[in-house]
Amino acid sequence: MTEFKRVGLLGRREHPGVAHVVAELLDLLDSRGIDVVLEDRLATLAHFETRAMQPRDAIGANVDLAVVIGGDGSLLSAARTLVRHDCPVIGINRGRLGFLTDVSPDDELVSHVTSVLDGNYSTDKRFLLDVEVYSDGVQTGQAEALNDVVVNSGTSAQMIEFQLQVDDEFVYRMNADGLIIATPTGSTAYSMSAGGPIMNPKLDAVALVPMFPHSLTSRPMVVHGESEIRIDTLERNKNNPLVTCDGQVSLTLKPGDSVLVRKKSRALRLLHPPGYSFYASCRDKLRWSDALTS
Repeated sequence: MTEFKRVGLLGRREHPGVAHVVAELLDLLDSRGIDVVLEDRLATLAHFETRAMQPRDAIGANVDLAVVIGGDGSLLSAARTLVRHDCPVIGINRGRLGFLTDVSPDDELVSHVTSVLDGNYSTDKRFLLDVEVYSDGVQTGQAEALNDVVVNSGTSAQMIEFQLQVDDEFVYRMNADGLIIATPTGSTAYSMSAGGPIMNPKLDAVALVPMFPHSLTSRPMVVHGESEIRIDTLERNKNNPLVTCDGQVSLTLKPGDSVLVRKKSRALRLLHPPGYSFYASCRDKLRWSDALTS
């Protein structure tokens, strides 16, 4: 018997092929007698009108397993809600790279999801970051991120001056386009594009990656995952900096505001079908083996 009695299907109807994947999953789940709830964002897809529909937060509170259909961006968005309910997640890739949504919607879809339903899977615990914004000592904003938190100037081709502290210890003052604070999950995303290190998801660590720093000696740095990271924007900045979480949620700062980043107490439970390997995923998605065949 499966340990998952009720499954939620989440995704964006705008992704090509989502309707076909949802139909396949419904056939599989119905054949096993599993109760299914669809995210209300899928409501306009053909032939699913009679299915139970709920908003994302309600699904997280009421299902044993959430299946997210889409790209990594879809899973990032869903994860920030689902983590509040300790709801395990499996991702079906309808995007591009698919580091998080690692099940392909081809012949392996049914077999891989069946394996998970049968209890044959591995579990990754991925921590998120809590972000708080302070102005004159008063909290003015809050958000969370699975991949990364980016503090930037908010204006194209303009630098920001900021001061970095880790666990109340001064690290540096810098002029740069910004700073990326990346989890191991986010180390293969924006952070990697900025020259940051790739980190195994099992690491309890956070990468601090300057963006186009006005210094030839500035380099990415890795700190412990339990560190409290504080970025103080200097009052002499003439623009309003931005804090962006996972490239999806933005908070606007005033010069002189502070950003506090720390590990979230709850972690996301990401499920993988048999045979999953982080390094194999890197070889595939980042084409590490291409150099050997060129």
